[in-house]
Amino acid sequence: MASAISEIAGTRGELTAELRGFKEVQRLAYECAEAVSAQLVPGVTERDAARMQRVWLRERGVRDWFHLPFAWFGDRTAFTGFRIPLQFFPTNRKLEPGMPFVLDMAPVHKGFTADIGYSGCLGLNPVHNRLLADLEAHRELILDQVREKRTLREIYENVERLMVRQGYANRHRAYPFGVIAHKIDRVRERAWSPHVFGFGTQSLKGLAGDALHGHRDGWSPLWSPYKFSDHPPRPGLWAVEPHLGFRGTGVKFEEILVVTDSTDPEQSAFWLDDDLPHVRRWAEEKAA
Repeated sequence: MASAISEIAGTRGELTAELRGFKEVQRLAYECAEAVSAQLVPGVTERDAARMQRVWLRERGVRDWFHLPFAWFGDRTAFTGFRIPLQFFPTNRKLEPGMPFVLDMAPVHKGFTADIGYSGCLGLNPVHNRLLADLEAHRELILDQVREKRTLREIYENVERLMVRQGYANRHRAYPFGVIAHKIDRVRERAWSPHVFGFGTQSLKGLAGDALHGHRDGWSPLWSPYKFSDHPPRPGLWAVEPHLGFRGTGVKFEEILVVTDSTDPEQSAFWLDDDLPHVRRWAEEKAA
């Protein structure tokens, strides 16, 4: 994978066939998020929203997952009171007017993986709007510091410091191992792909293999605040998800960051796609 990713002709806009495959599945996932978001009405439950994502993607050929779709409503977008992994799974929480929501899905399509997060709100919510706007600085900070070859742990700490300066809580600390990101890779297509606790077995095997090789060679496929992430980003694809929380409202994005072994700073790291819903939103707000 690293060799394929480093073979980027000219500029970051001229992607290899390998990267185009990841870009296509990421766009498919965001199209699903926007389509499901448009159908959400008062009374829809988290389980309904998760099922809507599954159905939409299956109708478009998705048969495997890094993880099955999640949906969080209200204060669950900020992981309020989350203590155990089972609390991440969709519940019967009903959507209400003015309530924030997060849709999170990780489909595998044609052997390519994406893992995305989409934040929305049912109606007007000024707090939600402010948090979404303040996420932009985190996208810029992460890219800049990856290009500076800082360690994953240091970048994580600097993202958290920015959140604190903004007046927010770091909610990705609530994820298993407190991760802000994890590596993704190609997944071998199978006629039947089972999942365990919502995670695809093929994808878990790949992540476990990375963890084993990384432990031996001194790197980790998990981007965390802990010692095992005290190294620069490994070349490859990283699904990155900074998650802000404020008084029961949580927002995040999740998208693919490409890290290469190029000596050119702009080619050493870049976001795979700058035409995503949250990026368009920020551009529209600036234009207005």
